[in-house]
Amino acid sequence: MKLTEIAVEGYEKVIQCHDAHSGLKAIISIHNTMHGPALGGMRMWPYATWQDALLDANRLAQGMTYKSAVAETGFGGARR
Repeated sequence: MKLTEIAVEGYEKVIQCHDAHSGLKAIISIHNTMHGPALGGMRMWPYATWQDALLDANRLAQGMTYKSAVAETGFGGARR
């Protein structure tokens, strides 16, 4: 599996994953862990473009940061 870190302003870490054997292409987006380890879920969706997938992963990770902060879970936000 090939993992490539992508610099995205405002995000702690964004990683593009590609496994040639299985055909898996994925994005892991960690928005903010100031309140604790990253918490998030996984979405499997056939995006039209890689940019669409990146935008959605980042948007959902940011949303998890805010939800976790409001709920005082002790976690930050991420999405896979």
